[in-house]
Amino acid sequence: MDGLGTSIAMTKNKGGRPRIELNPEQKQEIETLAAVLNTEQIADYFGISRRVFFDILDRDEEVSALYKKGQAKAVGFVAQNLIQKARNGDLGAQIFYLKTRAGWKETQRIEGAGDTGEHVVAYKWLDDDDEDD
Repeated sequence: MDGLGTSIAMTKNKGGRPRIELNPEQKQEIETLAAVLNTEQIADYFGISRRVFFDILDRDEEVSALYKKGQAKAVGFVAQNLIQKARNGDLGAQIFYLKTRAGWKETQRIEGAGDTGEHVVAYKWLDDDDEDD
C-alpha cells in the first residue's frame, strides 16, 4: 500500500520477484512529490525501497520525466522568489545570488594593527578571475 491507500501494481518478472509498477495516478503524484521530497522519502511514501524507486526511474521514462519536472518547478519557484528579493534590495539575497551564480567569494585578510592596537580587517569580493591576485 502507498501513502494514499492504493495498491502498487506488480507484474511478473522473469525468474525473480514481481516488478513493481506505478499506476497512472501514482505517476502524476511523482511530479508534486519531487518538489518537496527526496528519493528516499518518495519511496517511503509509496511503501517501496529506494532501490526499487530508482529501478522505476531507470526503466519508466514517464516517471523519470515527471520526477525531473517536479524538481525543476520547485527550483524555478524558489529562484524566482530569490531574484525578486534581490531586486527589492534584500542584501542577503543579493550576496547569496552572487556567491552561488556569479562565482563571488568573500575573503578576509588581517592588514595589521590600527592606531589603537586593534586589528584592521579588509574584506574583498572576488570573482573567479580575481583568485590569483
